[in-house]
Amino acid sequence: MSADAPRAGRREMAGAGARSLLLTALGEFVLPRGGEVWTGTLVTALGALGVEEKSARQALSRTAAEGLLASARHGRRVRWSLTAAGDRLLREGTERIYGFMRRPHDWDGRWLVLSAGVPETQRRLRHRLRTKLTWLGLGSPAPGLWVIPDASKAAAVHDVLRELRLEDRAFAWTGPSTGVGDPGELILAAWDLADVEKRYLRFIERFEGVTPGSGRAAFTSQVLLVQEWRRFPFLDPDLPAELLQHDWPGPRAAAVFHDLRNRWHRRAQAEWDTLEDAAVPPG
Repeated sequence: MSADAPRAGRREMAGAGARSLLLTALGEFVLPRGGEVWTGTLVTALGALGVEEKSARQALSRTAAEGLLASARHGRRVRWSLTAAGDRLLREGTERIYGFMRRPHDWDGRWLVLSAGVPETQRRLRHRLRTKLTWLGLGSPAPGLWVIPDASKAAAVHDVLRELRLEDRAFAWTGPSTGVGDPGELILAAWDLADVEKRYLRFIERFEGVTPGSGRAAFTSQVLLVQEWRRFPFLDPDLPAELLQHDWPGPRAAAVFHDLRNRWHRRAQAEWDTLEDAAVPPG
């Protein structure tokens, strides 16, 4: 694929949402540099990704309002820093994104089953529970029921229930299947694996062979790469090989992701330093 391929994806990047692209940039480039950055750096970086200045500044304001960023004025310029909550969010996200499907794992045959009922009237709580459990890889084959073939997630699930104050409304068990029912049917009900497989194949087709021709192209390519990959931990439960009926493309997509990110990393980071240097106040 030509070096022009990253340009073709800019409209899609902008469509992904300025705030989402901002978080990706913060995690990839700001977090490793002590968590501080100039407004001008972020606006220019998001502009390279197809985000208009007004949208970029609105994304900054929204992220600050959520308690993830704090600002400090230096003359006419503003320097942003990650708050403790922002730092924690990005570190957890980085660990999940780069650790996801990094290596094969053995399965001991045990499942985690969770029953957690939240009334329809508490939609915000229901959404938070779904988001957090999905991030952990759990799937829901029926309303109020969550499953995953990974008993080691029990502690993380307990943390979610404690955080959302749902411990008195939930029950959880771990153990092997009793042989009643078809695990394949359960998996189909809990996760849309056909859609995930298509997404993996599109990811591979889209990025395999991309060769950025400049530092700016390496930067935009890396953001787009991470932006696309970060969705998969929400979509794919990373099932044991024993429960997959054919050659699953996830490991191949993961290899493409890590290989390209490693290839582009140095030039992308150098480009970010160039943007930051250009935004430094004189004197």
